Amino acid sequence: MKVASGGRGEKVHRWLRFNVVGAIGIVVQLAMLFLLKNIFHRNYLLATGFAVEAAVVNNFLWHECYTWADRVRPSWRESPPRLLRFNLANGGISIAGNLALMKILVGLAHMNYLASDAIAIVVCCLANFLVSDEWVFRVGKKKCREKLAVQLE
Repeated sequence: MKVASGGRGEKVHRWLRFNVVGAIGIVVQLAMLFLLKNIFHRNYLLATGFAVEAAVVNNFLWHECYTWADRVRPSWRESPPRLLRFNLANGGISIAGNLALMKILVGLAHMNYLASDAIAIVVCCLANFLVSDEWVFRVGKKKCREKLAVQLE
């Protein structure tokens, strides 16, 4: 399925796809957090860090093949640098945001750790989309010129 080309409609369509992948990532993150905290009895902050990283890697794989499939093709040459950018950007935002909010909501406000994690995920979502769209999965100069040439014909 191709993302509609052009402006606001394209952004909305991509935002919806981003959130479908995000929903899968939420399940991965919450399941990992539950497993690490309740089954393996790890500290909630350590468990949160590992759970976020599992969701980040999961989301990257889905975004390459689904959300930004019209911009990128997974390959052994191009995917690792893109994964690094995604991990630095989205991973950084997600881990820093989640840990800070978990410390406030669980550590200080004594909220349930799963509810607190769900709140943290939502707060980090928009920043992650913008960074992914503008930096991680951006259209290269060559593709941009090709797209412009096709539109001018």
